[in-house]
Amino acid sequence: MTSKHQQQQQSTTTTTATPSPTPTYPLLTTKTLATLIALLSLILALSSPLRTTLSSLLPKSTRALSTFSPSTMKITPRPWSARGHADHNWLYTYHTFNFASYYSPHPLHSSFGPLRVINEDRVKPTTGFGTHSHAEFLIFSYIVSGTLEHRDSMGNLEYLRRGEVQFTSAGTGIRHSEYNRDEGEEVHFLQIWAKPDKRGLKPHYETKRFTDEEKENKLVRIMEYTERMKEGKQGPIALQADLSMSASILAPGKEVVHEVVAEGPRKIFLQVIMGGGSSLRMGVRRLRLGMWCWGREMGLMWRG
Repeated sequence: MTSKHQQQQQSTTTTTATPSPTPTYPLLTTKTLATLIALLSLILALSSPLRTTLSSLLPKSTRALSTFSPSTMKITPRPWSARGHADHNWLYTYHTFNFASYYSPHPLHSSFGPLRVINEDRVKPTTGFGTHSHAEFLIFSYIVSGTLEHRDSMGNLEYLRRGEVQFTSAGTGIRHSEYNRDEGEEVHFLQIWAKPDKRGLKPHYETKRFTDEEKENKLVRIMEYTERMKEGKQGPIALQADLSMSASILAPGKEVVHEVVAEGPRKIFLQVIMGGGSSLRMGVRRLRLGMWCWGREMGLMWRG
């Protein structure tokens, strides 16, 4: 039986490279862009006056996202098969950026704006990341399926499930562990790190839940730069980096509009979240930008 999250498609904005050079496509006017996505779109937008809209003229069997802007942009694809990968038996993971033993000399694969890490992790039952230290990073986990136990040196203990986002500003230093206590189900989540805009922050912990119903055919802001947060406004988690993150679960033929958050040259990374465990070829997942079309789990970088 297929669960709801397996029937949908997901994406995030980041960039990583292969050992061989990643092709960068010619500058395109973003008026030609139409990105077809299936299931959950997680969009980390490091903004510019861009408008992201989904075209209702695209085939009903696909999900679509189009970006419109008066400027030209460089677009670099990042397929799942080109990312860093490790299978530790207990942990099955893909790295968008250089991480652990994975290294690519490509300049876009060390970081992308404030983004430093996007790991898509699957942790087997009764295993996990033991207690370890972090400092001077903003760390957030987006739970796709399963249950993740989070325990830290600030005294927090939580069991995180689908739709929940756990945020830690490591600041001057924290210690934490992440564990799958379930005896039968793996936990699937995105682990994302960003570099803060100032050092020496006081450690901070926060969790918020964003339901499937909130995200169905709508873009929901998950994270937002503290300087763009409106006083008293409920919704996204505030973080100390010029970075925004939105999420959507798109049905075939539906559309959403995404306003990028600031003027001037910006960077956007879109990543389609994987489905089906190690069977990554399951399901229909397509990304289309103008005359180019890419399939399955995908990452795309916009610069401009």
